[in-house]
Amino acid sequence: MKILLAYSGGLDTSVLLSWIKNKYNAEMIAFCANVGQEEELSGLEEKSKKTGASKIYIEDLQEEFARDFIFPMMQAGAIYEGQYYLGTSIARPLIAKRMVEIARAEGCDAIAHGATGKGNDQVRFELAAAALAPDLKVIAPWRDESFRAQFPGRKEMIDYCVAQGLPVEASMKKPYSMDRNLLHISYEAGIMEDPWFDAFCPENKAMFKLSVAPEDAPDAPEFIELEFENGNCIAIDGKKMSPLEVMQTLNRLGGKHGIGRVDMVENRFVGMKSRGVYETPGGAILFFAHRQMESITMDRDTMHLRDGLIPKYAELVYNGFWYAPERLALQALVTETQKNVNGVVRVKLYKGCCYVAGRKSPNSLYNPQIATMEADPTNAYDQDDASGFIHLNALRLKVNAHVNGPENLM
Repeated sequence: MKILLAYSGGLDTSVLLSWIKNKYNAEMIAFCANVGQEEELSGLEEKSKKTGASKIYIEDLQEEFARDFIFPMMQAGAIYEGQYYLGTSIARPLIAKRMVEIARAEGCDAIAHGATGKGNDQVRFELAAAALAPDLKVIAPWRDESFRAQFPGRKEMIDYCVAQGLPVEASMKKPYSMDRNLLHISYEAGIMEDPWFDAFCPENKAMFKLSVAPEDAPDAPEFIELEFENGNCIAIDGKKMSPLEVMQTLNRLGGKHGIGRVDMVENRFVGMKSRGVYETPGGAILFFAHRQMESITMDRDTMHLRDGLIPKYAELVYNGFWYAPERLALQALVTETQKNVNGVVRVKLYKGCCYVAGRKSPNSLYNPQIATMEADPTNAYDQDDASGFIHLNALRLKVNAHVNGPENLM
């Protein structure tokens, strides 16, 4: 039997690679997608071989991640429950897609992942696999009772790694899990499970990797200009950039100014609430600037239609339905809405916040001559027309009041 494992070199996958190999008497192939982990990728080949893998694929998917996953999601304005920029969620369908491709090429009988039976990632991986390779078996050790019996908690897994001589970042001195990619870093479990714990307190500063605390950010604001074409950022401060370069540049700038930190209790797809802490410096700037660009280029009703679909789109990404037909249909609508989202937004970065400092577009629908409170030289808007507009919109309210009485509304 040959099994392809989604491998990060972290605590869970370091343990379960050898466990799966022994349980299934299988040849293990490890796969690690470089979606922006940076230093976390060092030493993976040696570690995977030591743990029992016959081969490892380490592939740089960062450009594809930025271009085909992060940017389309940003065009949709997707944010989950008003706070989460979906950093972990959006990486999973790309990783699953490449896993399926490698599994096919290697003649694997199954793919495996280290997502827990309580989390969202198990759903995301397996829904993607179901859509792309419905005949491929998926192995999920955390849903295997014998695995849970051997490793009831993080301590047992850490002890196992120490005994096996496998270096891992997790320890009892730093009992939380971390997931990093080009869009964000997430922190959860361990000390993060107490929602009263202040993750941003001075004593916890060492945990954060992408951003400084806002109070430690520069005292002087920094201004940057983001140029958009069809809803995608194509340049920063006049310099043309690829999607990957955009994300890397914004991460650096946002991190410098302490932007994009989020601490939230969210609703997992599997039914429970969980607490997560996130750093999304570049994504927060891009999300904000994109919305500002839309504000002067998108037709009102088109914007409101798209905005009404944001919760659904974000929920689809969060829950793992990236390859579902309804997400693809929504993306087609989003793409249509972005055709005129062109221009430049000037943003001020200061102490953890983004402020708009200017917008301009060749497709701007904002006309100061029409919007002015002074006399309208274009005569495009006759204020007398507002009387009829109000009367017509008030008609149903008046009828309701006559029939049911206005006292029922108070």
